[in-house]
Parts: sequence; structure tokens; C-alpha cells
Amino acid sequence: MSDRKDEIIKLQMEVISQMTGNNLRRIADDLWGVAPGQTSGLSIGGKPVGAAPSVIPSDMPSLSSLQSAGNPFLSQPGMGGGFDPLTGSYSPVTPVQPVVPMQPVVPVQPVVPPQPAAPGAQTAQAAPAQEPQQQEEPPEDIEDLKKELSEYIGLETIKKEVESLINLVTIQKMRKDAGLPVNDLSLHMVFSGNPGTGKTMIARLMARIYKSLGILSKGHLVEVDRSGLVAGYVGQTAIKTGEVIQKALGGVLFIDEAYTLTTKGGNDYGQEAVDTLLKAMEDHRDDLIVIVAGYIELMEDFVHSNPGLESRFNRFLDFKDYTIDEMIAIFEMRCQKSGYTLAEDAKELLRGLLALLSLDVKSFGNARGVRNLFERAVSAQANRLAASTEPLTKDTLMLLTADDIRVAGGGSQDGSEEQELVEKVIEAGKTGEEKPEEA
Repeated sequence: MSDRKDEIIKLQMEVISQMTGNNLRRIADDLWGVAPGQTSGLSIGGKPVGAAPSVIPSDMPSLSSLQSAGNPFLSQPGMGGGFDPLTGSYSPVTPVQPVVPMQPVVPVQPVVPPQPAAPGAQTAQAAPAQEPQQQEEPPEDIEDLKKELSEYIGLETIKKEVESLINLVTIQKMRKDAGLPVNDLSLHMVFSGNPGTGKTMIARLMARIYKSLGILSKGHLVEVDRSGLVAGYVGQTAIKTGEVIQKALGGVLFIDEAYTLTTKGGNDYGQEAVDTLLKAMEDHRDDLIVIVAGYIELMEDFVHSNPGLESRFNRFLDFKDYTIDEMIAIFEMRCQKSGYTLAEDAKELLRGLLALLSLDVKSFGNARGVRNLFERAVSAQANRLAASTEPLTKDTLMLLTADDIRVAGGGSQDGSEEQELVEKVIEAGKTGEEKPEEA
């Protein structure tokens, strides 16, 4: 039994030696490219190691024969693998996967977070989009502005005042260019009059005129009232007023109902807004025009309430109420621009209605009241046509009838309940003196 064991061990050693030699020869071939039949310079047991033979010698016992001999070591699972000379153990042969060429790795650039822009700075991409907004319109021709002024309905006194101011500024500029002495002009103005008499419209035109004459750099209009200037706490009014002034630089600051800044009592912050305004008018006298507006009596009290205001506002433009004929002309102008026509009987009713409404001019609002009356007439026409069963033509879509005017004035559509009032309204329009009794 011991002889059989020794024989098995001997066979094991021979197999191990043979496999080790084969592995070393393969390594030598891979490293130095040794051709078959040549030695690689390595030796095992004093014998040179050559290239691996093409076949295993016929007298070499097979692994299966050794396993069938009952060797428990060779019968272990996985003994069909290769021998590792470093660990002295067998391992299953793992099929060699074909080598896939590695693709060159493109380095990923780190993402740099955008840096916040400094206040007032613009990025290179944002600049082209904002550039059109930064471009200012060139000054308009003064003759075109004069023509526009002359086409306004009514305002005869205002037209003369504005034309006189244009002439004064033009001559003073020519004297300055010629090296002649000129007087400092105070171009700040007070507009006084009832609501709807064209104060805001003329203020916008004055901004454009001043730009055309080279007085202002931008020629825009910033319109505010008391709520846009006065804050509710100490110290905030100066900041709020200062922000409005910065927005208006280069143009006209139009303050409607300015008298409310000085009529609220001693604990009010309106005086703080006035003080801030006076300082800005002095600091920016070359590029800021201030126009204050309100009722005639109240604006006189406002100007005389502060010596600084009295010295800076010395140009007063009094806006008269529109006459009945002027208000009818304004109504017809709106009809023409909006694609409407006024029936003949509607004109007679309109005249009487305007005469009646204008008896309380502050409540009616002059041109503003005419605009509201026109919009109500258009709405009444739309309701009338929507309920009609007749085919609608272009003429019917354009025509404003007496019924539309009656409904716009607050009456019923058929006029049955207000017939007596309508007659008195028409009569009031003819005489301009009678005030109809309440219905």
C-alpha cells in the first residue's frame, strides 16, 4: 500500500513539474518571443527551459487517470483548472475575454458657477438685448411740436403761453451761443384748473418741447401725486421722494394735486417731501423741470405756503373749462378716430346732455367726462345691436343713435320715463342757461 502511495506522489510531482515548466515557457515566449526549439535562458533543476512543446509527451499520465486512482486531492472540484506556482493550489481556468480597446477619456471641464454681476454691470450676452432700450429717441422738430399744439381743441390761452415760452427759450439760447449775457430762466410751472382740462396732456408736450430745445436730455414725463412722495414714517419720505426725483432726471416731474403736500397739518410728512423737492430743483436745475397742478385757489395757497416754492414757481398757466361746442368737438373727434358716426338727432341730445352735466364741472370732468360718456355710448350701442334681429351692416355698426346717447347719460333705452327730462336737457343745450329740475 505504501508503494502505491509513493507512486502516486511521484506522479503528482512529475505533473506539477511538467505544468510549471509549461507555464514558465509560455511566460518566456510572451516576454522575449522565444521561437520553438530555442531556450529562453531559464532553467529548472539545472535543465534549460525551452519553448513549450506542441503536445504533451505520450508517457505523461493524464489527470483523469490520477483522479481515478483514488487521490482525494486531485478529485477535488475545480481540479480541471491550472496550477498556481505562487500559492501551490489549483484554480479553474477562466476563459480569457477579448481585450476591448479603451476609448480615450475626454476630460470633463469643471462647471464654474456664474458669478453675480456687480450692481449696474451688464453681461456681454445681455448687452445687445438691452441696447435698444438704452438708445434715446432723437429730439423732435420744434415746428412739428408747434403744429401738434395748434391742433388741440380749445386751450387758446395755453397755446399762446406755450408759444411765448418757446420763443423766449429759443432767443435766450441763441444769445448764449453768440456769447451774449443771458438771464437764468425758471422753467418750473404751475398748472391750475378743474379736472379734465388738459393739464397732463400739456405737461407731456412740454417735456418733448424742452428736449427739442435742448433744455432736457431725455424729455420724458414722470407723473405722481401725494401718495407717490409721502411715506408713513419719519425719514422715509425723503428717501421715497428722492427715488422719484432720480427717475425724473432728464425730464419733467409732474405732481398732480400738489396742494395736498401742505394742507395736512403740522404732524404730516408732506413738508419733508417739499423740502426734498426744493433741494433737488436747485441741485439739478439744468436737467429737471417740475410742474405742479391742482385747483386754482388751492394751488395759489400751495405756492405761497413756502418762500422756496414762491421763488421757484413763477410761471402760472390757467386751464379754462371747455365750452359746450369744444366738448362736442372732442366727442366727434373720438367718434372719427374710433370709426363711429353720430346721428343728427343724437347731436341735439348730446348738446343738451353736456350742458346739463357741465353745470357741475368738477364732478363731470370736462374732456375726461366726454371720454367717459363716449365709452358708455359705445357700450349702449353694443347692447342694442346684440339684441337686434335685423341684419347688421357696416353703417349700423358705425352709427351711434339718440337712444345710445340717452342710455349713456343715465336714461332708459326707450326714453319713456325720461321724456320730460330729455326735453329740458335739449332746451338747456340751446340756451346754455336753464337747469332742469330733478326727475
